[in-house]
Amino acid sequence: MGAGKTRIGKRVARALEVPFTDTDKVIVAAHGPIADIFDQHGEPHFRGLERDVVHDALTGGGVVSLGGGAVLDPGTQHALEGLPVIYLRVDADAVSSRLADGKRPLVRGGIEDWQRIYDARRSTYERLASVTFETSRLPRDRIAQDVVTWIESRGLETR
Repeated sequence: MGAGKTRIGKRVARALEVPFTDTDKVIVAAHGPIADIFDQHGEPHFRGLERDVVHDALTGGGVVSLGGGAVLDPGTQHALEGLPVIYLRVDADAVSSRLADGKRPLVRGGIEDWQRIYDARRSTYERLASVTFETSRLPRDRIAQDVVTWIESRGLETR
């Protein structure tokens, strides 16, 4: 959460001239704000919606930005096998200001919530990642270009 997946993903997709899908935005467009889904229906309901949206996005091609918790689903983990998975890592110091918008229901308690969730998910992120980019201090344009360079240097198909 707060690593810059959407902003960097959009830049990467634009540079590669491929579609971009932010799975959280797809969910919001179809079902309303994520915080409301959590409040009204709970996290398990949200994760079910997310799983379906992620599956559709991954089969659609292009650059896909997954919500930070999407990879917790075993089916999503399986769907990511064999695909280039880019892990955008951010540290607690850098992310604290990025969480100020209050739109992330799992971190309403602030940076302590973020750190707890990150610590629990970190090994999954690292296991699934094909490559990792640090987003804490470099400009987004630079990170996006580094991602594009990595993709192109491996001749990866982005459809």
